[in-house]
Amino acid sequence: MVRTRFSPSPTGMLHLGNARAALFSALYSTKESGIFILRIEDTDQVRSEHKYTEMLQEDLHWLGVNWQEGPGVGGPYQPYWQSQRHEIYAHYYQELEKKGLAYPCFCTDQELAFNRKIQLSRGQAPRYPGTCLKLSVEEIARRIAEGATPALRFHVPEKKIIEFVDLVKGLQKFNSSDIGDFIIRRAQGTASFMFSNAIDDSLMHVTHAIRGEDHLANTPRQLMILQALNLPTPQYGHLSLIISDDASKLSKREGSFSLNDLHQEGYLPAAVTNYLSRLSHTYEQLHLMTFEELATNFKIEKLSRAPARFDKHQLLHWQKEAVMALDTAATLAWLGDEILEKVPGDQRDLFAEVMRKNILFPDEAQIWADVFFRNEPQLTHEQVDILKEAGEAFFIEAQASVKKHGTDMKTVCDELKTKLNISGKKLFMPLRIALTGEQNGPELVHIASLLGVDKMMSHFHQAEKLSRKD
Repeated sequence: MVRTRFSPSPTGMLHLGNARAALFSALYSTKESGIFILRIEDTDQVRSEHKYTEMLQEDLHWLGVNWQEGPGVGGPYQPYWQSQRHEIYAHYYQELEKKGLAYPCFCTDQELAFNRKIQLSRGQAPRYPGTCLKLSVEEIARRIAEGATPALRFHVPEKKIIEFVDLVKGLQKFNSSDIGDFIIRRAQGTASFMFSNAIDDSLMHVTHAIRGEDHLANTPRQLMILQALNLPTPQYGHLSLIISDDASKLSKREGSFSLNDLHQEGYLPAAVTNYLSRLSHTYEQLHLMTFEELATNFKIEKLSRAPARFDKHQLLHWQKEAVMALDTAATLAWLGDEILEKVPGDQRDLFAEVMRKNILFPDEAQIWADVFFRNEPQLTHEQVDILKEAGEAFFIEAQASVKKHGTDMKTVCDELKTKLNISGKKLFMPLRIALTGEQNGPELVHIASLLGVDKMMSHFHQAEKLSRKD
């Protein structure tokens, strides 16, 4: 059975890169009728915060990414919080030490930094020089008795080629001599990411570990750990980076924002999933798809090795598609109570339908709710000039036509067109500005229906006064 996972560290908000890894993992497990696991990697006691754990779960649920094992649902390999798995890790530390494949390291941060500086000055790639590798049992005991708390390092064999076939990038080869012995347990006793992530993937029987390519260099280290312990290894797939138009790291303005940011701005989950699922992955289908449809058509072999460029216009395209796919009830829920409080109950369905066709975000509906139900139009000098160009007679005729035909805006426009011998922008723009104070927006027939006869008459009367030449 296919088993995938998402294993975030709760040290901050869930951003697009991590959200895409979670989404692809969930899509693949769904496609294969497998299991998607959420595991919280909270071994960094300094930076991990409970609020971020809660928020990332809320963000995933909002996105429609649900897990079959993990926090809140349990599972056969719990606990799914790494902070609660210390005894498990301790067992495997002992196994490595018995085999002579791990040893205590007393080097300070200052000593390690000094060694790195020397290596770089010699044009060498920084790697641990093995300072503590040959400490005697007696020396180790003496230092511990004196109060030193060592880290634990994995002893990397020399001149070993580590090979694996990456699900995205194909065959990968690393030389162990370029890696150096690395920490698997911190001095304060907590497991390093390198160790706990590998052990948990294996013990939880993860078959496919899909993650960002920034983890590619970790993979040979994790494979060596698992092979040394005779534990099964997952297949790894490393997703290409998401970059800006100039191939640089994303800034917040360009897309390095969190799912929570998108949620608060009014993006719909369907818009985000349809956008993210096409970043480094190709679908033949070009229409908006449900999560199930995205999963059915997801193919690992369609994942691209090339960096994915963040495109705000594409994200907005999928937002428009997602908004247009909403039904009336879903549109009302999306708009929210604060906006709907301004809308009379008998006009809410119409308001929702009109907004669905004309906006991308709820904040825009706030403006239109004020236009239709609260405020007199506030016009700019440019807009007043357009009313003056139309002339006083235009609005006198408009009022007469509304008295006769009510909110039947098509008939009103046809009558004005005939009587005043005008059409196109010269006909529609003065009407739109007079009724809403806006030069773009919903169709005039919908504007009339939402305003009603009394407000239309009031707005046209005000426009008549403004249109008088000085």
